Amino acid sequence: MAASKTGLREHGLALVDTVIALHQAQLADHADWRVEAPHPTPAGNLLPDGVVLLADGSSAFVEIDRTMSYARLIAKLERYDAYRGAPAAGRGNATRPPRSHWQENYAGPSLDRPFPPVLFVFAPARRRAAPDTREAAFHERAGRVGSVDYRLTVATTTLALLTEHGAGRAVWRVVGNHRGEERRTMAALPKAR
Repeated sequence: MAASKTGLREHGLALVDTVIALHQAQLADHADWRVEAPHPTPAGNLLPDGVVLLADGSSAFVEIDRTMSYARLIAKLERYDAYRGAPAAGRGNATRPPRSHWQENYAGPSLDRPFPPVLFVFAPARRRAAPDTREAAFHERAGRVGSVDYRLTVATTTLALLTEHGAGRAVWRVVGNHRGEERRTMAALPKAR
C-alpha cells in the first residue's frame, strides 16, 4: 500500500520494463543488472537506479525518471561527473597504477573502456508533464553540465519509445548533441573521452 502511494511501485515497474526492453533487443541479459548499488564519489554516494552489463562486455548506468525535479536530476548528473572524476584510490602495484572506483569496476583490465554511458528513461507519472516534455526540458538543462558531451555520454528516451520500438532501435537522444532531435541506437552512442 505504501509503495503505491509513494510511486515506488510505478518506478520499479518502469525499471522492469527497461530491463525487458534491453533483454528483448539482446543488448543485455535480464540477469545482468545490479539495482541501486552505491558508488563512492567525493560528494557522497551515487546511487544509480540500475547498472547493466551489456552484451558487448561494457556497462551502462540507468536512471528512471517519473517525478524527480529537474534540479535533482541535474544534481544526480553532476554526481555522475564527480564519480567519473574521483581520484584513484588504493596503492596499485608495480605493474598497475592506482585506479578509481569506476576504473576498477567498469574500465576493464587495461583501462580500455570509457566511462559507461548514463541512460535516462522518462516514464509517465500522474500530475507531471508528459515524458517527452520532461525529456526535452532535461536536455536543455543537462547540456549545461560541464563534462556532458565530452567526458560523460548521456542519452535519454521515453519509456513509451523504448517499449514500443525496442532498446536496439534509434530511440536514444544524446544530451549535447548539436544536430537537433536526432535519435540513435545504443550502438551509435558516442563514447566518452
